[in-house]
Amino acid sequence: MKELEIVVKNDTGLHSRPADVFVRTAKLFESKITVSKGEKTANAKTIIKVILLNVSQDDAIKITAEGPDEDAAVEELKLLIESDFEKINDAVKI
Repeated sequence: MKELEIVVKNDTGLHSRPADVFVRTAKLFESKITVSKGEKTANAKTIIKVILLNVSQDDAIKITAEGPDEDAAVEELKLLIESDFEKINDAVKI
């Protein structure tokens, strides 16, 4: 299992477009991926669950991945958040 805690700097947090890009990126991986904010945890591959976490700018979240590509999954989601959701994998088109 791979875990990472990171602060979301995007001004809209994980709402609408950023949540969509986050979920689309998570779906590229076979591993089970969850995202947590405080006591709430959501399947990172389900848009409504991610939006319901109510992640705002400057909130800390924890990303957890478990499976054969867990390292790559966590790294890609980390890069996505650090790039302010601008680094979009070629397979993730809006």
